[in-house]
Amino acid sequence: MANVCQITGKKAMSGNNVSHAMNKTKRKFKPNLQVKKFYIPSEDKWITLKVSASGIRNINRLGIETALKQATEKGFYKA
Repeated sequence: MANVCQITGKKAMSGNNVSHAMNKTKRKFKPNLQVKKFYIPSEDKWITLKVSASGIRNINRLGIETALKQATEKGFYKA
């Protein structure tokens, strides 16, 4: 699996490390991904998702079924 959140679609961004002397070297900003298991009561099963910290907050706020529905519509999650 790639470094992509299955709920929000967050992925690695590129940028620069900047030293005190203003020298710039390329670097990656990776999302804060966690592998979590979530229970879906309507289907009576557990699913494992690779989600960012903000994705976990979205699931807590919206509910797992609504969050999965929105992620599927946006193309981040494939059932």
